[in-house]
Amino acid sequence: MLKAPIPADENKRLEAVRKLKILNTAPEARFDELTNTAIKRFNVAISTITVIDEDREWYKSCQGTHSSSELRDISFCGHAMFSADIFIVENTLKDERFADNPMVIGPPYVRFYAGVAIHEKESGQPIGVFCIKDTQPRTMSKEDIAFLVKLAGRAEDMLNGKI
Repeated sequence: MLKAPIPADENKRLEAVRKLKILNTAPEARFDELTNTAIKRFNVAISTITVIDEDREWYKSCQGTHSSSELRDISFCGHAMFSADIFIVENTLKDERFADNPMVIGPPYVRFYAGVAIHEKESGQPIGVFCIKDTQPRTMSKEDIAFLVKLAGRAEDMLNGKI
């Protein structure tokens, strides 16, 4: 398993996370609407709006899992957060970065992952990811990708207080 990367400017990124004052806040229906939409639209098991701090990924919204956070080291979102484009793993068992990941070999048995980085607007720093996960390998069409990017953009606007 390849651990999620830590960038050289991690202090600036964490500053941007803290600036949003979103960590450990209560669930909100407006965020849950987005993850519910993703679950239904993509027919997947899990969708989250994830904010990543020093050592964990914390879910502002999560559908399909009872967990409110996971370790950053093993997180898929920890990788996706630094991708300039959508980050897709069509089959986790065939990807050496994730094949032996605890979330792949054990519950929730993730076989597919797609995530779009979310940024703090003023600094441009990545602070998290809007993602979908499933227990079956799959591919995404151009339309699917565009829709997930649109949902992520809405989540980013909401986290930044634009909506």
